[in-house]
Amino acid sequence: MIEVCSVSKYFGEKQILHNINTQFEEGKVNLIIGRSGSGKTVLMKCLVGLHSPEEGKVLYSGREFHNMPDIDKQKLRTEMGMVFQGAALFDSMTIGENVAFPLDMFTQMSDGEKNDRVDFCLECVDLQNVNSLYPAELSGGMKKRAAIARALACNPKYLFFDEPNSGLDPKTSLLIDELITKITHDFNTTTIVNTHDMNSIITIGETISFIYQGFLEWTGNSHTILSSDNHNLNDFIFAQPLVQRIKK
Repeated sequence: MIEVCSVSKYFGEKQILHNINTQFEEGKVNLIIGRSGSGKTVLMKCLVGLHSPEEGKVLYSGREFHNMPDIDKQKLRTEMGMVFQGAALFDSMTIGENVAFPLDMFTQMSDGEKNDRVDFCLECVDLQNVNSLYPAELSGGMKKRAAIARALACNPKYLFFDEPNSGLDPKTSLLIDELITKITHDFNTTTIVNTHDMNSIITIGETISFIYQGFLEWTGNSHTILSSDNHNLNDFIFAQPLVQRIKK
């Protein structure tokens, strides 16, 4: 579990996050949602250590992240897996080399052990026999799955996804959502997804934190989000005609 306790973040004199209190549960898909510029990406960057909050704490299973000694902070980072919005695969490396990269950086595995782990992670995302291919030879959905395999390489306890369905067609987006859910439940990870994809919000959001202008406005899940009486949340959720039809 990750707990966010009274977190505030400033850039200069501008306050981006205002006293955020929420938690992300183990073994569940936890969503952070909100409009562009709402602060949801800043919150995720505070969670993974790319930003440090000026006020408040981020606790990993009771461990305060930002005030840890550097050696403990580095160890905790090896328990995290990150999937970036654009997949962020290394173009000059094969898919196998991309997935093995965290193993090269953070483990003492033998070459044989690394190869076995790479094969296992690629099998988890249904990407067998692509080890020798390069990212340019894969479709957008396959690149996202390869990025997920790389995030799984070090067997993380905590998985972070930044807009995982960005740039994907609706069918591929559904497959990525199903994959995220399956991995979360199979490996009992604490999974945090930063998204504004309505299909993801309605179908896989086991816990949802809605950020509006830097404030935590609402928490709930996919079963309760369509019946909320929060005005700002409803403006966000029902902005799309398709969801308006669902409401009716």
